[in-house]
Amino acid sequence: MTEIRAEMVANVWQVLVEEGEAIAAGAQLLVLESMKMEIPVESPVSGTVTGLHVVPGQVLAEGDLIVVVE
Repeated sequence: MTEIRAEMVANVWQVLVEEGEAIAAGAQLLVLESMKMEIPVESPVSGTVTGLHVVPGQVLAEGDLIVVVE
């Protein structure tokens, strides 16, 4: 199980995956927005998205859980 967490304070701009979706390492999971910059979040591992913990428009703090991949 791999937990992917926010590296900085940001807004969730786009969610590109759904729970239950199979993904490859390097797949783009979502796009964050911070200080008018778009920040893609990629999966470090292949697997299945078993937990999606964000929605578009949500404000994240550093360390918040975004996605779980198994």
